[in-house]
Amino acid sequence: MNLIFAQAAGAATNQTNTTSGLLDRNSGFVARFEEATGMPREVALWSVNIAASVVIFIAGYILAGFVRSLIRRVFAQRKIDPTIAGFAGNITHAGIMAFVVVTALGQLGVDTKSFAAIIAAAGLAVGLALQGSLSNFAAGVLIIVFRPFKTGDVVNGAGIEGTVEEVQVFSTTLNTVDNKRIIVPNSALMTGTITNYTANDSRRVDLQFAVGSGQDLAKAHEVLMGVALADARILKSPATSVANVKLVDMGTLIELRAWCRTEVHASVVSDFLASIPAALSAAGIKGPDKTVYYVEKKA
Repeated sequence: MNLIFAQAAGAATNQTNTTSGLLDRNSGFVARFEEATGMPREVALWSVNIAASVVIFIAGYILAGFVRSLIRRVFAQRKIDPTIAGFAGNITHAGIMAFVVVTALGQLGVDTKSFAAIIAAAGLAVGLALQGSLSNFAAGVLIIVFRPFKTGDVVNGAGIEGTVEEVQVFSTTLNTVDNKRIIVPNSALMTGTITNYTANDSRRVDLQFAVGSGQDLAKAHEVLMGVALADARILKSPATSVANVKLVDMGTLIELRAWCRTEVHASVVSDFLASIPAALSAAGIKGPDKTVYYVEKKA
């Protein structure tokens, strides 16, 4: 009978030792810590394991940040798109931190095998509850693979216009022209229409002007062509043209179509809006006469 009790006690001791983290109650370090602090053995054991878990977590957090920065530097040195570098760095950081958290919990004596099963079950429940987040993650992968835009592009997506700062795991950061930072879910971008203003090297300037009835349309065309061709920012190819668009009240709507480099498009539009009306007026070309005349009818 005594032999049976002894075997049971030995099994319980072995089980305790295997579930108390990397440092068990018989560890020499724990014994020295107990002697130095005067704490009971169990308190010393938990204190050491908690301290070790904190050290593991902090060291893992620092390591994850270092690896993310290293990936971005390597990608930058090889001139890989910063969008891909940022996304890969964030994914790597998340993976390392998941491993660090599991390791820290194991140091505390948590059975990671059972914990993995719990995580899997919880992950299923969370996944069903957070389908939107998973769709954002999938959309982020699609953005990286198909690259409808990259860091630095000026885009209009999900009703928001701005410069792409960073594509993250679940969202994309845009900076607007008035310096507002807007975080847009990736799924909102990929499920809608995306307009990329800076994807191509050149853009066409389309400006419309109304010419009054009875005015010389050919001369108006010459004025618009002269202003456009005199500007060194206008490209020779494709050729600049002027077209009659449609009839409007008391006149005709004409349109200037000129090509320029994408980076100067906004300045060209601004300058032409200032110079072309003055040039038309100097040439004697008037706009539609919208003067209202009141006639008094005598009885």
